[in-house]
Amino acid sequence: MRMRRKRNLEPRMEACGQILLARGKPCRNLKEAAENFRAPVDYAAVFGNGAPVELEVGCGNGGFIAELACRAPEKNYIAVELCTNVVLTAMERIMREGIPNVRFLNIPAEILACYIPPHSVERIYLNFSTPLPEAGREKQRLTSDRFLAIYKTLLKEGGEIVQKTDSAPFFEYSLRKFRENGFSVKDVTYDLHASEWAAENIVTEYEKNFSDKGMKICRAAAVYRGEGEENNEI
Repeated sequence: MRMRRKRNLEPRMEACGQILLARGKPCRNLKEAAENFRAPVDYAAVFGNGAPVELEVGCGNGGFIAELACRAPEKNYIAVELCTNVVLTAMERIMREGIPNVRFLNIPAEILACYIPPHSVERIYLNFSTPLPEAGREKQRLTSDRFLAIYKTLLKEGGEIVQKTDSAPFFEYSLRKFRENGFSVKDVTYDLHASEWAAENIVTEYEKNFSDKGMKICRAAAVYRGEGEENNEI
């Protein structure tokens, strides 16, 4: 079912303009978007400092990124969300709470490299990405080969992807793809809330709903060692 368009969407998006770095423009395909709308973010100009940058792909309503930015004010964060209705909720939350170190990209993840400078990101968060179990939709999974190739162009050497999911089959798929694409996999757990990483975990409303139903949360980190480096398990 298609999400109903938010009331006064355009004026509300404009009101969040100071934290919205880019918004997807109409185009026939992603190739056209990549060719015509390339605008790398100037971190120093946007954030006013040279702090480390981390990225969340698929930020949803912004609960995770808001909490993370408050916990680590010494870092800068860029949250990516394709759905305009959804990203508006996240941006209004950041504006309302006065969180200074978060900016947004309302774009498809396929064109992230048009906006994020090469090898400039320390960490990428993938929280509860849609598993898309259908075989014909594998390329759309955010841990498929084509997306991992994009992330490798964004991450600094030694940077990492941190994934959380409630889908064990998707998690197994992701672990395999991380390894096949030269990442070192570490900190793997199939029950995050009972693991050593539980204390530092940010539990979003979405995550709590699944946990309350008795579903276990899987979590892992995948480290990028740079091209040509040997990526062994950690």
